[in-house]
Amino acid sequence: MTDTRQMIRSCIAGEAWAQQALYDAFAGQMLGVCYRYTKSMEDAQDVLQDGFLNVFRSLHQYRMDGELAAWIRRIMVNAALNYLKKKKRYQADMLLMDDHLHPVADENPEMDMSAKELAQLIRQLPAGYQTVFNLHAVEGFSHVEIAQMLGINEGTSRSQYLRARNLLVTWIKKYEQDHKKLNYVG
Repeated sequence: MTDTRQMIRSCIAGEAWAQQALYDAFAGQMLGVCYRYTKSMEDAQDVLQDGFLNVFRSLHQYRMDGELAAWIRRIMVNAALNYLKKKKRYQADMLLMDDHLHPVADENPEMDMSAKELAQLIRQLPAGYQTVFNLHAVEGFSHVEIAQMLGINEGTSRSQYLRARNLLVTWIKKYEQDHKKLNYVG
C-alpha cells in the first residue's frame, strides 16, 4: 500500500513515471470495462484515454481508503457514458424508445457458453440496452442510480434492463439449440 500511496502522490505531483506506472497497472483491466460499453475497440480505446485523463485530473480527490481499482473503474464507467452521449452513432440507439421492444420473459436458460461468448452477445445489444444491462448486471448500480446517470426515469431503466435480459435469453436459447445440433451432427 505504501508503494501505491507514493505512486499516487507522485502522480498528483505530475511525475510522468508515476502516471505511466498507474496507467500500466490498470489500463488492461479498464480497457475491458470501456469495451463493454462501446461497439468497437477503437471507441473503447478513446474512452480509456478520456477516462485516464479524468483519473489524473481527479486523483487528488482519492482518499486512499478504498480500492484504487474500484475508484478508477467508476471514472471509466462515467467516461464511457459521457462518450456514448457525445457520439452521434450512439445517440439514436441511446434514446431507449419502447415502441420496437420485445415482451419481457422471466426465464433463466441453462448456459454452455463461455464468458467471452456471452460478452459478445451483450455487445450485440442496442447501445441503450447494453448500457443499462452493464450498469445493473455487471457494475451493480441500482435502477435509481442508473436513471440519474442517464437522465431517464427509474421505470425506463428497469424495463430496458428486463428487455435486454429477455433478448439475451432468446439469443442464448438459440445458441444452445444451434450448439446442440452441431454436437449431435458431429
